[in-house]
Amino acid sequence: MAENILDYTRDELAQWLENRGVRPFRAGQIFKWIYLRQARDFDEMTDLGKELRGTLKENFVLSRLVLEEKQVSKDTTEKYLFRLEDGTHIESVLIPEKDHFTLCVSSQVGCAMDCQFCLTARGGFVRNLTVSEIISQVRDARFFLIERGIEPLSLSNIVFMGMGEPLANYENLIRSLGIITDTDFGMKFSPRRVTVSTSGLVPRISDLGNQTDVNLAVSLNAVDDKTRTRLMPINKKYPLKDLLRACKDFKMKPRNKITFEYILIRGVNDSDKDAQTLVRLLSPLRAKVNLIPFNQHPGCDFKRPDKERVSSFLQILLDRDMTAIVRKSKGDDILAACGQLKAKMFG
Repeated sequence: MAENILDYTRDELAQWLENRGVRPFRAGQIFKWIYLRQARDFDEMTDLGKELRGTLKENFVLSRLVLEEKQVSKDTTEKYLFRLEDGTHIESVLIPEKDHFTLCVSSQVGCAMDCQFCLTARGGFVRNLTVSEIISQVRDARFFLIERGIEPLSLSNIVFMGMGEPLANYENLIRSLGIITDTDFGMKFSPRRVTVSTSGLVPRISDLGNQTDVNLAVSLNAVDDKTRTRLMPINKKYPLKDLLRACKDFKMKPRNKITFEYILIRGVNDSDKDAQTLVRLLSPLRAKVNLIPFNQHPGCDFKRPDKERVSSFLQILLDRDMTAIVRKSKGDDILAACGQLKAKMFG
């Protein structure tokens, strides 16, 4: 059975070619056709010999995900529902910024982390995404821009904040990041424009810092273990002291900071005391805080704080010299905002 060529890194493809007597530099040419020229099939790769194109056709497929549904928010955010080969579904979100686009990418079908504020968690965990399924979300989103006459490289930012826990699918994540940040032949994303978010899978945090130059975001959401364990069961295994130690040791460039995402939930984690404790916890770290007022969704009892409470919380951080913003949620009217992805509950 033919393999999906999108599952191969450039080095792996070069080795595959060399094993068949083909000079490995051809891997770079093939990558350019796939990721920069958006080739639909191997016959389009006209600077490859006919024999090599035939070999590629015999051994590989070059396909796109099946776009089952596209929803467009009133703020022009787009949510894509993709059907995978086994009939499961994932969602990706294309977010318009002032002068570029950001794509929110999924890493798993479902999620095993069981965060209580997240709609994805209700469907449980199904499986990890393959490299090709991760990469195709980005490749296809750029193709959609081309179809609309928009420069594909204007999609310049990637956030692994969609369905799933990226660090729980670590090997496929790392291989995907290699393709995404291949600035010579791959997708040409700068590592500083790629962010991987985690709920706190502590052992993999240091691995990510050692193996990549991408940004780290940590979904924190509470300042004490009791509250965080209630919201995020992973905290029982990796409590705050272990998580913050891993963040302190995270390898990154001198000017970089770790983003701490803090979902504000009315009456749960949004008090002045919570804000003051958050400053105390994060002051020893190179940190910035994204405050996210809870995005309500059907069937969840948590509530969003009012604007005054959010402003008060933010001001406490700013008054104590924390770098902090309130992140404006986009796409909440189509369940595309943080914590709202559900993908037909995966089936």
